[in-house]
Amino acid sequence: MFKRKIYRQMVEWKMQSQGRTALLIQGARRVGKSTVAREFAKREYKSFLIIDFSNAPSEVVNLFRDMHDLDFFFLQLQLLCRVRLYERESLIIFDDVQLQPLARQAIKYLVADGRYDYLEIGSMLPLRGNVENILIPSEEERLYMFPLDYEEFLWARGDETTAPFLREHFQEGRGFGADVHRRQMQDFRLYMLVGGMPQAVETLLEANDFARIDHVKRDILTLYENDFHTIDRFGRASQLFDAIPGELGKHSSRYQVSKVILRQRAKDVRDIVADMADSMTVLPAFRVGEPGPRMALGRDVDRFKLYLADTGLFVTLVFKDRAFTENIIYEKLLFGKLPAKLGCLYDNIVAQTFRAAGHNLFYHTFSSDTSNHTYAIDFLLAKKHEICPVEVKSAAAKPHAALDRFRAKYGECVAESYVVCGKDYAEADGVKYVPFYLAHLL
Repeated sequence: MFKRKIYRQMVEWKMQSQGRTALLIQGARRVGKSTVAREFAKREYKSFLIIDFSNAPSEVVNLFRDMHDLDFFFLQLQLLCRVRLYERESLIIFDDVQLQPLARQAIKYLVADGRYDYLEIGSMLPLRGNVENILIPSEEERLYMFPLDYEEFLWARGDETTAPFLREHFQEGRGFGADVHRRQMQDFRLYMLVGGMPQAVETLLEANDFARIDHVKRDILTLYENDFHTIDRFGRASQLFDAIPGELGKHSSRYQVSKVILRQRAKDVRDIVADMADSMTVLPAFRVGEPGPRMALGRDVDRFKLYLADTGLFVTLVFKDRAFTENIIYEKLLFGKLPAKLGCLYDNIVAQTFRAAGHNLFYHTFSSDTSNHTYAIDFLLAKKHEICPVEVKSAAAKPHAALDRFRAKYGECVAESYVVCGKDYAEADGVKYVPFYLAHLL
């Protein structure tokens, strides 16, 4: 198993909860939820039991229809699963819990009983429709799991020294020098191309072959496309998903739904976008009219941009119409020879990085006071009672007219101003120029 940051959070939950809550791990399919859950169970408990509701026998599923006699329930469960459970020393895992809503409802009674710990795993795609007639347990904590971030990608490749080195330089506000920066950018572009899906990273380590990595990513995209039909049987979710690279490549102020789906507007697909966001395969960024620390309250749900949760999948989706993404394309991207139209890859990796670091995604557009020109701030990060505007530059770090005008207009509530770019770390005139491989530290 790859080293994952969520593992530490799971250990903290176990220590702090002491059986008073269950833990739900939510994430897109194939991000490694089941793997980390099994490893956690092996290391932290005397015994564990896994019920995978995607293939659980009917005898096990039927146990959840009557939870009045928990002594009988646990006795039957141990016999059917052939696992002995120890009071306060065993973990019961519900995998693909979204497929069995009665099991999720049972969490309330199981946690109150207090004999064992409970871990739920779900992709959440069919969850909204499956929970309409059940009682959602309040005794449930939730963790979100994303594809491997850049630090985890480094760990997977056996590199435990680079991440602390980067953090130290960032905290001290120092650049890295031309040679080190060039090497870091090349490593980061490799991360962008491969992505953070564990199967893709594993294929990189085993085969070091972009064609095989691309094949793995295409399988994952096909899986997602099939899942989207559970969201909308008319195929609108798939259309919205497939059009993400093209919409980002236009650099428009929002995702233009009407250009993707005939006679449809953003308000017509609100529920679909919400379900796609719940699946954690896409990351929506909402426009806020008035920047500030309470941006979530002022977001416009009909003005949004969509990003993929994994930039490696984004790369493959760009070339979906080809039989496979040729190695020569990967080589061009790896060495920084991106065509201008693919600069949106950098927008996506920043969105992915911010979301994995715990930030909600917001952006802002505003008009010039002296002309009809519209300026856009790519991301707004909340920092206590202030905000940090972020402009993403795939090419040169300057100019950054939108950032300058934003600072002039909202200076009183601005904490730090960032340009995330391909240049070495530097500070000038109140702006911090942050290379892409440090974005997770903002």
